[in-house]
Amino acid sequence: MLQDFFILCSGADSEILKTCSKGEQNKYAGIGATVFFTAVMAFIASSYALYTVFDSVYAAVFFGLIWGLLIFNLDRFIVSTIKKRNKFSQEFLQATPRILLAIIIAVVISKPLEMKIFEKEINQVLLEQKNELTLANKEQLALQYTPKVEKLNQDIALLKSEITTQEAETNALYDTYINEAEGTAGTGLLGKGPVYKEKREKHDAALAELQELKGNNGEKIADIERQITALDTEYAEVVKDTQPIIDGFDGLMARITALGELPWFPSFFIFLLFLAIETSPIIAKLLTPKGEYDVKLEEEESILSSWVAQKVAQRQLIVATDGDINQKIYEDLKGEEELYGYKKQRAEELLRLQADKFHEVQVKNL
Repeated sequence: MLQDFFILCSGADSEILKTCSKGEQNKYAGIGATVFFTAVMAFIASSYALYTVFDSVYAAVFFGLIWGLLIFNLDRFIVSTIKKRNKFSQEFLQATPRILLAIIIAVVISKPLEMKIFEKEINQVLLEQKNELTLANKEQLALQYTPKVEKLNQDIALLKSEITTQEAETNALYDTYINEAEGTAGTGLLGKGPVYKEKREKHDAALAELQELKGNNGEKIADIERQITALDTEYAEVVKDTQPIIDGFDGLMARITALGELPWFPSFFIFLLFLAIETSPIIAKLLTPKGEYDVKLEEEESILSSWVAQKVAQRQLIVATDGDINQKIYEDLKGEEELYGYKKQRAEELLRLQADKFHEVQVKNL
């Protein structure tokens, strides 16, 4: 039962194989088993790859099954269409397109399994890429907010500078009227005279202006600081909103790219393994000598080809003979006076009928 199934997978003619030896049947059962298990590996690999795309087990298994059946059909077709020839060069030339197709299939099958085998290493590469993307994203978003924050900080610095300048002027007036009272500057007279009173009034006025300036600028600074806080909050929210996009950067293409950054040597040997599995039925058919099945299959094809050629030749001969007979018949009829008279009579009747019909139509139109 299992052998019959694997023979079916090999694409060989089971009716012809039944007349062959057990060794010949086992050979094609082995080829069919290779085709079958290659399709199973394709199903597993494609299911995993599609799971990274759809993130759904049912969808991945469904489309993976379709892909496995497609690979099974292709492999079965490739193996069944390779015919044994009398020369190896002819067989190799016949198998070359199929080997190229097998290489493509091996690449498609091996990549998803490589991603599964090196999943931990790929996750590490993806983590590093995500961290780099996070930093780059923050820097890029900061370019939209930093100029605004810097402008607001400059406004705060300017307001504080106005207060500092006013404080310096007020302190200078304070020192002036104190020195006047002590007699160390100004008029040089000790005591609080008219000059002292005048300078004290200037200082008091400047001090009042300073207090008013501090109040006004303090309100402006507080308002600007609130704007800066709002910008910082908005920046943090934008970073938070865009972070899930970066966290989701682990799809199929991202994983293939991450796999490409790993050392090529292990991936290359996994590819060679699948290439060997995929091409093994073809290589087996190329290397094995012409067997009993190949001889009987060639005989069946030869019988069919001869029968078809015979039928075609017979049809061509029938057509040629029939043409010659018809030609001779019509040549003989040319000299028949009775036939000539009959056809002339019928032609005259036809012309009379046409004339009568034409006359009726003309009369109706009057």
